[in-house]
Amino acid sequence: MMKQSGFPYVVPMLLLSVAFFATPLAVLVGFSFTGNGGMTLDHYARFFGDAFNFRVLVNTARLGIETVIGTTLLGIPIALLYWHGGRNLRQILIFLTLIPMLTSNVVRTFAWIVILGRQGPISEALMAMGITGMPVSLMFTELGLVMAMCQIDLPLIILPLIAILSRTPYQLTEAAQVSGAGPWRILVTVLLPLMLPGLLAGWILVFASTSSSFVTQAVIGGARNVYVPQLIYREVGTLFDWPLASAIAVVLLLSTGCLLVALTMISRHRRLVGHA
Repeated sequence: MMKQSGFPYVVPMLLLSVAFFATPLAVLVGFSFTGNGGMTLDHYARFFGDAFNFRVLVNTARLGIETVIGTTLLGIPIALLYWHGGRNLRQILIFLTLIPMLTSNVVRTFAWIVILGRQGPISEALMAMGITGMPVSLMFTELGLVMAMCQIDLPLIILPLIAILSRTPYQLTEAAQVSGAGPWRILVTVLLPLMLPGLLAGWILVFASTSSSFVTQAVIGGARNVYVPQLIYREVGTLFDWPLASAIAVVLLLSTGCLLVALTMISRHRRLVGHA
């Protein structure tokens, strides 16, 4: 009996991908090379020729890296707590992880306005501990923006870690304890290498989400902290310079894509795959 090809089943997905992803992307790239005299590289030259634009690109990459570090430091303990916990604790942690994802980023961003404001819980806690004598606001600061982005993107790194640890037998840590390893040595030499594929997957998701999160960057970061999505919005919505905005979008896409490809190649290294 001839084996039936699975190609017909993927045709709808291919058609949708071409219509709603490949075609708009091709139009965007085409716009970035559009000039009065035909195809040109002037828009890319204008972008890289302005030191301000280069600084915005660096700020965006730094924001993504800081958020990746913050979510990693928060996500690993939560994932380990899930791994060690019983059934009820696991259900609670999954519920608390998934519930924020069901809420719009816009709603969560505006909730952070209250948290980071002068009358918010952070300001009240700092005054109660005597760290500051007057109300402080973390709005329109990079620290406040990183805190908000960490909370918004935290599920993106917790879920891959839970997926990795769910397949890891708990007897591994017991064997390490019997061999004389302490908690920190077990974490560094046993658990972190096992979690590395999940960490790489989470880093990809968090960095891509943070770099393109226009609403949170604009509302929490304010006008003083400019990132690439805000730069694109300014070129399109204020200056109506669509070709330059397209060029900036392509640069953001390529810079993010290069990082994602590098992390994907690392995650597929045979030693890492062997740990997974």
